[in-house]
Amino acid sequence: MNNFLSRFKNYGLLEILVLSSAVFVVGMLLWTASTRSAVEEKANTVKSNHKQIVDFINTEINKCDRGDENSKTIWGDLCKGEWLSIKLIEYVNNNIKMVNPYSSNKEILKQAQDPRLQAEGKAGQSTEMGVIFLSSQNFSAEAGSEWVIGTCIKSPCVAAGNNELTSVYR
Repeated sequence: MNNFLSRFKNYGLLEILVLSSAVFVVGMLLWTASTRSAVEEKANTVKSNHKQIVDFINTEINKCDRGDENSKTIWGDLCKGEWLSIKLIEYVNNNIKMVNPYSSNKEILKQAQDPRLQAEGKAGQSTEMGVIFLSSQNFSAEAGSEWVIGTCIKSPCVAAGNNELTSVYR
């Protein structure tokens, strides 16, 4: 036992610092490796939700292009008229069952002045991961009008591949 303790007697502050740093780095690598699958699962769920919303809106656009003058969207706007973003958001949140893996909040779709800022978290903006943001402006009946749909998939949102931005056109 005395021989064992004498080995550590010559260790100084620098050696202890290097040893503790190495233990910390190895610990963080093990922790990252063990939680990677859960992070990827959450990210895949958010990507799927985003795609489902984009497909839903595109389906309505295509249905309305084939419909008559008085046909309506599933959320109640006239196909040939202006679409209100708030009506779409209310319909989706009340009728389409999606889960945000980062929050128990029931709202999966929200309005945003600029979904790009919300999805990327730029300019000091905090963002909600997993929430899908839709342009707050209404969807004009004119050809070429655009709705932007964005979401933060995982943190940090501003990093490449950690957010999803899609434009939908009429």
